Amino acid sequence: MSKRLVLLPLLLAVFCGSALASTEQWIEVSSDHFTVLTDSNAKQGRQTVDQFERMRWMFQTLFPKVNVDPAEPIVILAIKNYKDFQLLEPAEYLAKGQIRLGGLFLKTEDKNYVLLALDAGEQHPYATVYHEYTHLQFSSASDWMPLWLDEGLAEFIQNTDIREKDVHLGQPSLDDILYLRQNQLLPLASLFKVDHNSPYYHEEHKSSVFYAESWALTHYLEINDKVKHLHQMTDYMVLMSHHEDPVEAAQKAFGDLKQLQSALAAYIRDSRYQEFVLSSAAAPLHEESYRVRNLTQPEADAVRADFLACVGRKSDSLALLDAVLKAEPRNASALETEGYIAFRDGDRESARKWYDEAVKADSKSYLAQYYFAAISMESNGLNQDAQIESSLRSAIQFNSAFAPAYESLAVFFAKKQTNLDEAYALSQRAIALDRGNLGYRINASSILIAQEKYSDAITLLTNATGLAKTPNDQTLLKSNLQVAKQMQEMGAHMTFTTTVSDGTVDVETAQKVSEADAKPKHPTEAANGPKHEALGVLRHVQCSYPAVIEFQVESAKKTVTLYSNNYYNLDLSALGFEPKKEMNPCKDIEGFKARVRYAESSDKSVDGQVVAIELRK
Repeated sequence: MSKRLVLLPLLLAVFCGSALASTEQWIEVSSDHFTVLTDSNAKQGRQTVDQFERMRWMFQTLFPKVNVDPAEPIVILAIKNYKDFQLLEPAEYLAKGQIRLGGLFLKTEDKNYVLLALDAGEQHPYATVYHEYTHLQFSSASDWMPLWLDEGLAEFIQNTDIREKDVHLGQPSLDDILYLRQNQLLPLASLFKVDHNSPYYHEEHKSSVFYAESWALTHYLEINDKVKHLHQMTDYMVLMSHHEDPVEAAQKAFGDLKQLQSALAAYIRDSRYQEFVLSSAAAPLHEESYRVRNLTQPEADAVRADFLACVGRKSDSLALLDAVLKAEPRNASALETEGYIAFRDGDRESARKWYDEAVKADSKSYLAQYYFAAISMESNGLNQDAQIESSLRSAIQFNSAFAPAYESLAVFFAKKQTNLDEAYALSQRAIALDRGNLGYRINASSILIAQEKYSDAITLLTNATGLAKTPNDQTLLKSNLQVAKQMQEMGAHMTFTTTVSDGTVDVETAQKVSEADAKPKHPTEAANGPKHEALGVLRHVQCSYPAVIEFQVESAKKTVTLYSNNYYNLDLSALGFEPKKEMNPCKDIEGFKARVRYAESSDKSVDGQVVAIELRK
């Protein structure tokens, strides 16, 4: 359920009071595809909606096969001046010497936020927004789109100017041109093979070459296709969508790569660059259909509070939520945000109760229904199967394009070993809606294995290779593929477990075990006991089947022994540093300093059950 990595709360005290003091009249302007909240005026709100509708039309025109409407709503906070913009931007940008943002794009599991400063006067102030919006548009192609093209298109489109009757895109990036003229280009064969594990994507100097050259090649090919009436980029994308090797696909679509390299170098040295101008006068935009209404202060503050929670400004968010719920105790949006904050704090039971209240306040909130069910699924022994299933089906009914609801219902049936045919159909629907989610593919393969459809599982996992972006992803995919092949050879049954963690699905497969082996060493119970915290060094970390973790927190005063029967559900975070890779609690936390939150357990052989681990430098 994680919406975003929580940012360190810098300088919050400076802005907390003024954030609460906002008494501006907020206005909501909405179209069929975007919702704008602004503290400016209705005219500005209409212009902002129109701006994004023209951006959407541009994508629809240039890439007719792309699904331009994500399942998650796009909410735009258009702030009239930079001072008020700072009340909402991530705290890390408030520190002295940080870059001044004109806008930012924030993708969460359940919505997409855009934050704009309407008085941003510099050239291309919303380049970051357009860059990330481009990634959103192509997210459904993430299982085949090579990294150079994904970033190249985003860089190509980020310098777009949306005007009253036309759209200018593909404006040259002067910084990229100057950088490439002063540095050696990557060989194209190397550029085409860069992936998420490559130093050209991660290391600062090398990534600068990668991004700049990706932009230049994309710009050259797009302009070349337009001027010469070719379709090389389209041909390349079709070949890649069929999972061809990126270098071989490039040779087929673009011809001799040495000649292309020479042409690209000459293009970079050239002093003339063209751009696209699309006339949007004939675009099917119906400004008269834009809906305008004044928001109450609690309505506006509830949205602001959710955004603040998403960017990690917890104390500011809670202060606003307190004011909202005092004025409107049944404000569903505020209740949902309280649930999200409780979940991030590791307090699953409080989060479940907040979402339960949100469902009661607005039974048609697909998010409240989904999150209530997802958290309830983690709490064994609550006898809420009927309510969980009902809530997930309601979430699907209220938003039929929301992939996590289908996936969670598939997981629910898989864990119960019932309705496996429906579970697989639900999992396939989730995959169709979110083709870039590796976890969905792995879970679907586990359902196939449970149905003894081993060949289908192997095919599904093999086709998901392009989604394994990190070493952990690759290890997970490889281990599941190995199990599927072993089971095919053995013709035996297999026990598997599925868990929902932070709104994504992790699946661990294992060969058949006896009932005695499967019996948990510690009681499986909700972490509802009195809560405590331990600060010290993590020692003696051990994991065992199916997902048990045990360790000790050693300090000068005492040693605390803890466990969790499902380490997938642990809230694992980092304070004061950013991990270089996704942390595996079984392998990567030994020896770390940490603050561990735990609940007292009925098992007196340990001190408690882990709720959350906050790693520290």
